Amino acid sequence: MHPESTVEQIAERVERLLVRYEELQRTNALLAGQVQTLTQERDSLRSRLAAARGRIEALLDRLPASAPTAEALAPAEQRHAG
Repeated sequence: MHPESTVEQIAERVERLLVRYEELQRTNALLAGQVQTLTQERDSLRSRLAAARGRIEALLDRLPASAPTAEALAPAEQRHAG
């Protein structure tokens, strides 16, 4: 094997590695952006869920202790049909 061909092969491999490295950098940047977007979306959904839970708990606290259940409010034929 000639030294020139060995050097040329190494140069070609280095070129391919550099191209691949740049591709991976772009892919990584895109994925990092997606992670950031999804993290923000998750945090927003968690916040909305906590707010909804708070509203539900506040509504439940306002219900009288002796409030009838949905089953008790159903017509008698529906309660016995099951």
